[in-house]
Formats: sequence, C-alpha cells, structure tokens
Amino acid sequence: MLTANGIKPVAVSQQVFEYTWLLGAFSPIDGKHLLMETDNCNSDFFQIFINDLSMTDIDELMLVLLDNASFHKAKKLQLPDNIALIYIPPYSPELNPAEKIWLRFKRAFTNKPFKTIGEVSNFLTEQTCLLSEVAVISTCAFEWIMAWNNWTV
Repeated sequence: MLTANGIKPVAVSQQVFEYTWLLGAFSPIDGKHLLMETDNCNSDFFQIFINDLSMTDIDELMLVLLDNASFHKAKKLQLPDNIALIYIPPYSPELNPAEKIWLRFKRAFTNKPFKTIGEVSNFLTEQTCLLSEVAVISTCAFEWIMAWNNWTV
C-alpha cells in the first residue's frame, strides 16, 4: 500500500493462525497449469501434486523448476517417468517463472480481510478460475525459456 511520505497506511488486520497452501505448476510454453490447494505442505502432498501433474499429459516430459524446500527434495518422493525436477539456486526466486504467478495472487490478496479459512479458500478458487492460459504465458514466458524452447538438437 502506498501513502504520502510520513503517513502510516491504514488497513484492516486480524492475526489468525490457520493455514492453507496452494501448489502450482505453470507452462510458459502453452499456458497449461495445475493448481492444488492443500491443508498441509509436506512431501506427501507434493507427491500427490506431481502425480496429478504427470497425469495431465503422460506423453509429455515436464521439467519442473523448484526452490530448495525440503519437501521438494524428500528421499521418499517417487517421480513419475515424465517428470524431471530442476532446482534453482538458493535465494534466487527471480529465476522461477512461477513466482510471477504467485505475485498475481498476492496482489489480489493484499488488504482483503477474511473471517474464515473457508473464505480464503473460496478466494483462491476464484483467483484460480481467473487464471487463463494466455495469462500464464504472458506472465511466465521468460525470454531465456522461450529461446531454450526453440533450440533444436
């Protein structure tokens, strides 16, 4: 929130300790995307997510860029044959195109008061429905990814 210099912004706030997580994968090539809301953020839910992602197109090799969260690297993960994980260097979210999608969600979320976790979940569902393939491409199509996509052997 922006205000004039020396003026403290006023916003409704409420401190509540309930959580929901949103896992997502976004293709800068064709705009396809998969989002999954979970009530926990761990390797078990990540396994479900990558299994679901794999099934969206079993004939496509999917390269998934990830940060170094511990649940992304759990030894018990069993990768489907069409999923390959690529880890970006620590503290470099600017390399991950998905971060720009999360920024869209965060901007829509800012300064909106929610009374229940259900309202937050409904908001996430609405934002997910608004996310088109065109929006994903225009948000995630980093120049280096598009150049790499056109590279041939």
